[in-house]
Amino acid sequence: TCPQCHRSASLDQRGLRGFQRNRLLEAIVQRYQQGRAAAAAAKCQLCDRSPPEPAAVLCEQCDHDLENYSMYCVSCRSPVCYQCLEEGKHGKHDVKALGAMWKQHKAQLSQALNGVSDKAKEAKEFLVQLKNLLQQIQENGLDYEACLVAQCDALVDALTRQKAKLLTKVTKEREHKLKVVWDQINHCTLKLRQSTGLMEYCLEVIKENDPSGFLQISDALIKRVQVSQEQWVKGALEPKVSAEFDLTLDSEPLLQSIHQLDFIQMKFPVTVPPVPLLQLEKCCTRNNSVTLAWRMPPLTHNPVEGYILELDDGDGGQFREVYVGKETLCTIDGLHFNSTYNARVKAFNSSGVGPYSKTVILQTSDVAWFTFDPSSAHRDIVLSNDNQTATCNSYDDRVVLGTAAFSKGVHYWELHVDRYDNHPDPAFGIARINVVKDMMLGKDDKAWAMYVDNNRSWFMHCNSHTNRTEGGVSKGATVGVLLDLNKHNLTFYINGQQQGPPAFENIEGVFMPALSLNRNVQVSLLQFS
Repeated sequence: TCPQCHRSASLDQRGLRGFQRNRLLEAIVQRYQQGRAAAAAAKCQLCDRSPPEPAAVLCEQCDHDLENYSMYCVSCRSPVCYQCLEEGKHGKHDVKALGAMWKQHKAQLSQALNGVSDKAKEAKEFLVQLKNLLQQIQENGLDYEACLVAQCDALVDALTRQKAKLLTKVTKEREHKLKVVWDQINHCTLKLRQSTGLMEYCLEVIKENDPSGFLQISDALIKRVQVSQEQWVKGALEPKVSAEFDLTLDSEPLLQSIHQLDFIQMKFPVTVPPVPLLQLEKCCTRNNSVTLAWRMPPLTHNPVEGYILELDDGDGGQFREVYVGKETLCTIDGLHFNSTYNARVKAFNSSGVGPYSKTVILQTSDVAWFTFDPSSAHRDIVLSNDNQTATCNSYDDRVVLGTAAFSKGVHYWELHVDRYDNHPDPAFGIARINVVKDMMLGKDDKAWAMYVDNNRSWFMHCNSHTNRTEGGVSKGATVGVLLDLNKHNLTFYINGQQQGPPAFENIEGVFMPALSLNRNVQVSLLQFS
């Protein structure tokens, strides 16, 4: 059991030799232990001769102790020798040359490291900016205090108690700003220290010339560098507070108003917010999505903590909440096509919920129009032609979805096979939004598909293959998909002819057009209805 993560692992007859050694870390430690002395050839620790012979990098993770690593199994993420390949242990795995994988992973790590290095430079500049901000806040705070003391002293004894109150407000504001900046400095310093340490470690890793040791940790290290880069999100390198103090003191009121002296603030009794005004010029529909915008009436003094947007079901049914928050613009996706929706909004604060706005009526598109969705596609998918053409840069099947979602009605779309090399198996169909995107469409329970080669096709759902049908695709072929949610079935066509019986029946819910393909195929959207 690991003492750190408490994870248990079973040992085979090889005992501890069954675990992979961190060869790269061992090499780095050994290099630093040697110091500046001339590097001597490592000696074999098992040699009976005196002196021992120079050691060689041998296979320690298989049963062939005297064989050198020559290949790398992508599936197992482990270097292997040629005897392992001959015995068939990795027969169905993706096996590549060790040197090629070593160079590829080194290039990926170097590229990711460049991004982290740029962020580290920005972070250093940001720290200088924050430290200057500290000084400005200190100076401005002292200036406000001095000005406040001078004004209060001029108002004699009657202003003494008010002066203390006002000083307290300025001090609290300054302390709040200082605390926010210090917290941001500490947070940024910690992230910078972590990124710097990771950079130094990665640089040492890149210096290592042991491909097998490097590849043992390269995947994890690349992901770690990418995660480190993603920490520097947009806005992370911007001050959270301003050096300016939004406080103004008016020293001109009459003496009888001294006891009510305060920083200029508009104070009104807090009541529920008034009716929001829908901005009809900004409200619109696109496909099965609607966008609504609203604002509060001018000269509204009551504070607003948020808004509640409600929408009916498209058939004149009950309203339901679809958004609660502070924004005044909201887009709702996944609605029914060819449907009329009623929408309304109301505001709320600590005193309660205000009245509803007027109801706005929105009509979704009669016919679906969509493209491939780059935001949800697998990262190996390559889109072009305004996201209407898809291919892939991987030999493995990857999934891309359409931008439209269907829940009722009859929908038909066609896809054109622009390129078809080496007899791959592209898959066409529909899927849920959370379908697995790193394998062929239809292998999980979130997709319903037809996959086809140059001679025949099969229907697939939950990795179950059914209805083998003669007739395949080639370059220039057209594949049609008919989704009938009134009858709850799915039918496929190739070059205008129905391919087999209706593929799936009794399907219900929200579905998106879907496609899976590899680098040997290129597909374009043709038409919709």
